[in-house]
Amino acid sequence: MAVSDPIADLLTRIRNAQLAGHRVVDIPASKLKKAITEILYEQGYILKYKFEEKTGKGGQDTIKIALKYDPLTRKPVIRELGRISKPGLRQYAKAGELPRIINGLGLAIISTSHGVMSDKKARELNVGGEILCYVY
Repeated sequence: MAVSDPIADLLTRIRNAQLAGHRVVDIPASKLKKAITEILYEQGYILKYKFEEKTGKGGQDTIKIALKYDPLTRKPVIRELGRISKPGLRQYAKAGELPRIINGLGLAIISTSHGVMSDKKARELNVGGEILCYVY
């Protein structure tokens, strides 16, 4: 099935899997989704991830994401995921205007000319770009 907004689909699949209490979620892969998954892993929002390539005719590569839960309360580590830039209304920001999610405790994922990165890294490199989503 064709998806008009693959990043929103990624975020929704993660959100739905957490609400259902799943440990692992499968997501159709793309380079952008792989980059977002790597950022979520580096920042400690997910436990593990694995890229699986389909062999043979047809099919699509998948990303298996192991979701992270608090061991005491069994609540998900990711409290909220949100899409900022949408296909109908793209949101861009200069290096000095990048958003701070929950006063720096959250994470914004930015697509820059230097690749996909977190808002903190984009500030260090002094680059702006499209604000894809936020996580906290």
